[in-house]
Amino acid sequence: MIRQRTLRAGKLTERVLKLFIATGKDEVHSLIQALNIQDVLRNSKIGLICGTHEIKDDEIDIVIGAVSSDMTSFLNEWRPIFSRFHLIIVKDPDLKEELKIPEGFNLDVYTKSDIDRVVGSSTSILFSGYSCRYFGYLVSLKKYIISVDNDCLPARDNKGFLVDAVAQHITNLTTPATPFFFNTLYDPFSEGADFVRGYPFSLRSGVKCALSCGLWLNLADHDAPTQALKTRQRNSRYVDAVITVPARALAPISGINIAFDREVVGPALVPALRLAGEGKFRWETMEDIWSGMCVKVVCDHLGLGVKSGLPYVWRTDRGDAISSLKKEWEGVKLMEEVVPFFQSVRLPRTATTAEDCVVEVAKAVKEQLGSTDPVFARAAGAMLDWVKLWKSVGSSSSPPGV
Repeated sequence: MIRQRTLRAGKLTERVLKLFIATGKDEVHSLIQALNIQDVLRNSKIGLICGTHEIKDDEIDIVIGAVSSDMTSFLNEWRPIFSRFHLIIVKDPDLKEELKIPEGFNLDVYTKSDIDRVVGSSTSILFSGYSCRYFGYLVSLKKYIISVDNDCLPARDNKGFLVDAVAQHITNLTTPATPFFFNTLYDPFSEGADFVRGYPFSLRSGVKCALSCGLWLNLADHDAPTQALKTRQRNSRYVDAVITVPARALAPISGINIAFDREVVGPALVPALRLAGEGKFRWETMEDIWSGMCVKVVCDHLGLGVKSGLPYVWRTDRGDAISSLKKEWEGVKLMEEVVPFFQSVRLPRTATTAEDCVVEVAKAVKEQLGSTDPVFARAAGAMLDWVKLWKSVGSSSSPPGV
């Protein structure tokens, strides 16, 4: 009975398991086999090795959407972290001023002429404003994408140390996610954490994490109505934790601070939903909210995981929430239809890739939402155009100006 309680307790190391096996007791071997513990331990070990194996710098692209012209202070602040990596900077096509970029970085800058050359005029997708970052996702050929907006700076943790956002994102992506059973002690693959008592051994190997959603300090990601009412509210709480977003739970994302496995879910981050009066400030856009729900549905269908929490960045204040309220109010109302749609949508088993899934979601959008508002019909068309672009451009990209 003591051995059974120990095995079922939910806290079992490989060393303890070997001791149990060494007893030679038939009841121990039978119980271990019944609980499938050996296979789980072996799979967990592989996952941990994957999480600690060296990711080469040339496997990572950092994508930055430039919606303002002076990048000097932004890049200098990020220099200790970004200088090792290749940067893709996509200039907002509507930005008239020349970009100011300090020396000392390995980067490619894409402008309106590059976008026109690569994409052409045969698409409904507009890469303007914050959506310009998606062009960077499209032309990158790296396995991992880190996306950071140029109104964000490196954060500091509770001890005052600079947060290496790239390293934390890669840790999130290369350790398993656990979407099918919620672990109340956060990410069990994080340092200092583990599975809680009662967590099924059969689920402890987790699944591949495809998307890492970081957070930010200072200006919180409120919608315009909330920010207009709470003009002085700022996020000052640094929570040292990562969690897996449970399966079938929806969540918006923000390209302010995310990372993803481009090879696995890149096509599912899609610039589709654009408001009629969309502006240049975060409160005035909805594309990333739509994109977040789309990629979450795709991850759930493909058995992939999404994590949220660390790393943090520091987001500077931009824009006027009250003046933005008129532009975003349309999107606030649309969410009352969008969320139930994504909660109910189910994809066929024949959809086995991210591209397949986006096509199926687009069909469902057109059928179920297309007649309720023209913005949904346009979104469905943009999703199909995006998949075509990804297949034609995403696997054969060329440097800017080539």
